[in-house]
Amino acid sequence: MSQSDSRKRAAALKYSPDLSQSAPIVVAAGMGFAAQKIIDLARDSSVPVYEDASLAALLSQLDAGEEIPPELYRAIVDIYVYFLNYDPRPPAAGARDKSEEERKIST
Repeated sequence: MSQSDSRKRAAALKYSPDLSQSAPIVVAAGMGFAAQKIIDLARDSSVPVYEDASLAALLSQLDAGEEIPPELYRAIVDIYVYFLNYDPRPPAAGARDKSEEERKIST
């Protein structure tokens, strides 16, 4: 494992508004090999992966079952909004990408 691979960090989150927790919880977190396994499992399960090294470093310090601290709520909301707009299909041939402004208007 290269030095950069050993520093890789990842966290998996879960949020269920119908459960008693008020914030998303960490269901898995790790670094190096464990981080890569979390990423591989997500991709194998067709769960989209959001890459943010700084946020992953913070989240990977939390224990499984621990709620996200309030200081990270905004970052997590931004990720959830990203995934609400996420379309895993490649754009149709010849279709132009929507501008940022068009995406804001259409959502």
